Amino acid sequence: AMLVHQDEFSRLTSPRRRQLDKALGKIPKGQESPFGDFPPDYARPINHRNPVRVKAASAANTPRATLALLHNPSPALTVGAMPSASLRFTMFQAKGIGSGGRASSLNTPRAKPVVVPPKAGAFARRAITASEFRRHYDRGDLPIQVLHSGTANRIQWKVDAEKLDYHHYLPIFFDGVREKEDPYRFLAVEGTHNLLEQGGTKILPVVPQLIIPIKTALNTRDPEVIATMLKTLQKLVVSGDMVGEAIVPYYRQILPVFNIYKNCTKNIGDAIDYGQRRRINLGTLIGETLEFFETHGGADAFINIKYMIPTYES
Repeated sequence: AMLVHQDEFSRLTSPRRRQLDKALGKIPKGQESPFGDFPPDYARPINHRNPVRVKAASAANTPRATLALLHNPSPALTVGAMPSASLRFTMFQAKGIGSGGRASSLNTPRAKPVVVPPKAGAFARRAITASEFRRHYDRGDLPIQVLHSGTANRIQWKVDAEKLDYHHYLPIFFDGVREKEDPYRFLAVEGTHNLLEQGGTKILPVVPQLIIPIKTALNTRDPEVIATMLKTLQKLVVSGDMVGEAIVPYYRQILPVFNIYKNCTKNIGDAIDYGQRRRINLGTLIGETLEFFETHGGADAFINIKYMIPTYES
């Protein structure tokens, strides 16, 4: 519910943000029709302009056409239709007329462009690809559906969660946590929490298969996706016995992103952050998650966390 409220607020502040992310490839696009995407031979044309008009316009902008226009101007052309002076200097000139290629020149040298050092982009958002959860849900392979109630939507299981094959379904639901559109995000996040609550001893053997979906979600560098995955990791650690210790060998795949966002906290002085109930502050969430890892990770948890995050203190 908190994610849905956050989406509604973001639509008020930036209404076209979701469309811009899809155009830039930050989030995956939906299907072109309820039955799937169109075949390649029925795809929409990329260039909707008239090809004859585009060809004529491109031919008129060539240097030969412009040069012929200067030497033989048409009577129908007015003074305003003639090419500008800047355009004449960019055209071809006869040999020996220009000032280029000479041994010395009194002309003012061109100003060299200032090369700005590139940014590392450690905090830049990565493109979010379509998850396996989206593909399985579109095909109807998952035994879930949205139950639309009066107050809030809920997830309805067609099969009891205890009877599901966790080796097959739990990695799929973890892979769907990185989705940012409903109903995929709602079903993936809510279904993951339901499976962790009712999994018991079935969760421990599946931990190695969950590392790749966890790492993929964290590497998106999207604050919303990272916050959702951090809350899921806290639920995973306490979901069963020995689960926290089973994650310790995989700290090298998970904790590098923690080290990047560990200090991303709000410094508001003596003011009050009324949005802290939403738990979207990455620095605070990472600190809580590391405490969960250390508490439930056994004797080797602290030394492994300290190796990956040197600034961590118990």
